[in-house]
Amino acid sequence: MSGDLLMQSLVSGLAIGCVYGLIGIGFCVIYNASGIVNFAQGAFVMLGGMLTHVGLKTWHLPYWAAALFAVVAVAVLGVVLERIVVRPLWRRKAPVFVMILATLAAQIVIERLTFLLVDDQPKTLPVFTDLPPLKLGAVALSYQTLWIVAGSLAIVAGLAVFFKSTLTGKAMRACAIDREAALLQAIPVSRMLALAFALSAALGAVAGILLTPTQYTAFNVGVPFAISGFIAAIIGGFGRPFGAFLGGLMLGVVQSVAILSLGSGLKSAAALSVLLVFLFFRPAGIFGVAK
Repeated sequence: MSGDLLMQSLVSGLAIGCVYGLIGIGFCVIYNASGIVNFAQGAFVMLGGMLTHVGLKTWHLPYWAAALFAVVAVAVLGVVLERIVVRPLWRRKAPVFVMILATLAAQIVIERLTFLLVDDQPKTLPVFTDLPPLKLGAVALSYQTLWIVAGSLAIVAGLAVFFKSTLTGKAMRACAIDREAALLQAIPVSRMLALAFALSAALGAVAGILLTPTQYTAFNVGVPFAISGFIAAIIGGFGRPFGAFLGGLMLGVVQSVAILSLGSGLKSAAALSVLLVFLFFRPAGIFGVAK
């Protein structure tokens, strides 16, 4: 393994890791608000790229308008999922396992509907900036990679400001700490739950839009993204949004190096190996608190 190839692999790993991190943050936002794990998160990523493609190629919208449409539509879908699937179970105090299964079922329904309403062919998007890659020595740095990294960091910074400096963000944090105490403080917990699903879905859509110019999307790609985001959230400490982003970076780098040294067939094995290491030696994750 040459040093140049390793550096190129690390750059690619950081880019895909940013996407995993955004998906992991989506998991954490919903978990903090409701205490459940939303395995439909991967469908939001798929729909971000898919709906942008539909807006571009079918409706002939400008790129920015197609992307905005995709983010808004997926955020609305997140609220719909919360209203018709999660909230009835939440009000009945259904076991967490039941709600997780319900989100898995929602993932399958979304995939089937995408298959029926669009098609089963892989889709991709044009790169945001169609210029030759930048050369840093022997390492080629595409502009789409810069968009992914810069966009992800901007979103993470925006979320930090949102959660620390706005009343809505503070209310969501209060729900994460203690929902019953938040309710006693007149915080509309049910509204915060809907907002959490909208925010999580929008994050997934943005991740899909950033990533799809570098690889294809299709109706059935959601599950691998959901698994990777879930692993990133565990590595960072489940419920710790910014830890999940760091966990996504770590996972992306590990996968990229594994592809380079062991082959693409062991990509998933590398990700699961990282998960097992953390479950055995640091089950609370990087920023989690051991109990």
